[in-house]
Amino acid sequence: MNARPANTVSDLVLKTADEEDRRILIRGAYVVTMDPTQPDLPRGDVLIEGSRIAAVGADLGAHGAATDAVVIDAEGAIVAPGLVDTHRHAWEATLRRSIPDVNDLGEYVVSTLSGVAPVLTPDDVYVGTRLAALTALDSGITCMLDFSHNSRTAEHSDRAIAALAETGIRGVHASMGPHFGEWDHQWPADLARLRSTYFASDDQLLTLRIAALATDEIAGPEIAYGPRLAAVARELGVGVSIDAVFGESSSRAVLEWARAGILDARTTLIHSTGLTADAWKAMGEAGVTVALAPTSDAQIGLETAIPAVDEALAAGIRPGLSIDVEVALVSDMFTQMRALLAIQRMRAVNAAYGTTADVQRITARDVLDFATLQGARTNGLDGVTGSITPGKQADLLLIDAEAVNNMPLNDAVGTIVLGTDPRNVSGVFVAGRVRKWDGELVGVDLEELRRSVHASRDGIIARAGAGAEALSVIRGR
Repeated sequence: MNARPANTVSDLVLKTADEEDRRILIRGAYVVTMDPTQPDLPRGDVLIEGSRIAAVGADLGAHGAATDAVVIDAEGAIVAPGLVDTHRHAWEATLRRSIPDVNDLGEYVVSTLSGVAPVLTPDDVYVGTRLAALTALDSGITCMLDFSHNSRTAEHSDRAIAALAETGIRGVHASMGPHFGEWDHQWPADLARLRSTYFASDDQLLTLRIAALATDEIAGPEIAYGPRLAAVARELGVGVSIDAVFGESSSRAVLEWARAGILDARTTLIHSTGLTADAWKAMGEAGVTVALAPTSDAQIGLETAIPAVDEALAAGIRPGLSIDVEVALVSDMFTQMRALLAIQRMRAVNAAYGTTADVQRITARDVLDFATLQGARTNGLDGVTGSITPGKQADLLLIDAEAVNNMPLNDAVGTIVLGTDPRNVSGVFVAGRVRKWDGELVGVDLEELRRSVHASRDGIIARAGAGAEALSVIRGR
């Protein structure tokens, strides 16, 4: 069989018995690998076989790679690893930008976690999680950790997982009991059922983690990390993602975890703003990962309001990046990269202003590393995704480098970080399967999605009533 040009999405969505062995050759693109051992290629090819990257190189077609393959002519495009979101509360997506001017963590907790979260049904969680995952895919995020902290019943968890599975994203379901309101208190015991039912294999798109809070200040001890949850994580063989890691109280908790031997490389600390030097030292020595939320810290004003990138790097930790809460923040990773780059460089120059000190700036490649390979490592998946490396899963982006906001292509990494937005993501592959093509999500009925999102949102607001005073702006639309 000769090579076949891919002119439409139907050329890529193969429904044959040998789908696991299908071959796709992306040809003639600028390949940004984000693999320290694989240099970028100003004009290169990527060969996909089944779900994996089979080869990366110049003119692979001349060496027989195009045989029996669908060929994508990607001249004028950048091929890059899929972006990785290390922390998003996906069920909140139906309430997007409902509190755009929230002033602090307390306002968010009262309006969303106390006022609204208790009224969500399992179907509401499904709709919000599906919306968040599809939005992630549309913007080039191929792997998303859903910090699912509204697990009121086993069915709430089941529906959140179903939503991730149906979208085809590489999803990490991080399960936690809710902060407030009535719930079944099935968590964390129900994690064993989730593990055996949905995550029996480690060789699949969906993986499981435990979610927890750093301290008991917000919602009490039941959902705060400590020896009890660490034992559950060890028994299930999963990692732990810990949110609301802020300030002095979290610093003391970090040191207690270190002394108890429950702070290690399978532990992710989210935000990590305002921590003490001793806490950072313990984190670096333990080999933890850190998930920064650049726009969340800065816009909402969490603790110091400064994303802790300098502190993480000083401790030897290269962080991942995250979206956090769409009720107040943007949905895409390009904004996170730009925000962090600008904040860190501003902070570095300001600290050295009027002195002869060296200015320690991060680079565009640094933040792209945080959003790809380091994000994958933070989610426990760096052996699976995060770079264009032969043998890894084919989680890839095609970016239009000749779009009006990107042309002409001079520096590929700079174009991704400083120029690109979701409209320029022309193609998305997850495990070798096309999820977005020619700028459109594949297999998604947008009208059906819109109807379900509006119906869910309206039902939530009606049931929340007076408890959702902070959302009065959308009640009065």
